[in-house]
Amino acid sequence: MYSGLTMCRGITRQELFLQFAFAVLLLAPGSAWSQDKQVFGYLENVMVSKAGVTLQAKLDTGADTSSLHAENIKRFRRAGERFVRFQVRDEEGELITLERHLARIARIRRHDGDYQRRPVVEMSVCIGAVKRRVEINLIDRSGLDFPFLLGRSAMEGAVVIDPERTFTSEPSCEQKGMDE
Repeated sequence: MYSGLTMCRGITRQELFLQFAFAVLLLAPGSAWSQDKQVFGYLENVMVSKAGVTLQAKLDTGADTSSLHAENIKRFRRAGERFVRFQVRDEEGELITLERHLARIARIRRHDGDYQRRPVVEMSVCIGAVKRRVEINLIDRSGLDFPFLLGRSAMEGAVVIDPERTFTSEPSCEQKGMDE
């Protein structure tokens, strides 16, 4: 006698239907899993600051925070507030001087297990058409392959990384509102 709950390899048709319905909901356009996330390669060009500085960046889900190669890093006070003045090199190698409020001093664990204290500033970052205001620690990255490392906290909720791709798009955000 057919009851509608016939077993098929240990799974009832009702269970099979529920699994199928759940999978359709997860993968449907507009679901929380696919909504508003853009796919980028593990290497991309990004724009930082309203100065329009474009840099090659490694998108790194293994790093929580973002790191920017900076030279001549100087902390100072202006009208009682803490600031950082630093220089970054653009694509042509020209030094560009930037000043930002000092957000905090981060204690970063290095690969060798030691800790290092780094100044952290807030800056706008543009990757493709995605613009985010993120915390970035400043450090000499001259010995590394890429001047900018975009960490997972900057990408969370907006970016998916395809490790087989590189340089999939150019930054397309308006410079005007970059550091506001």
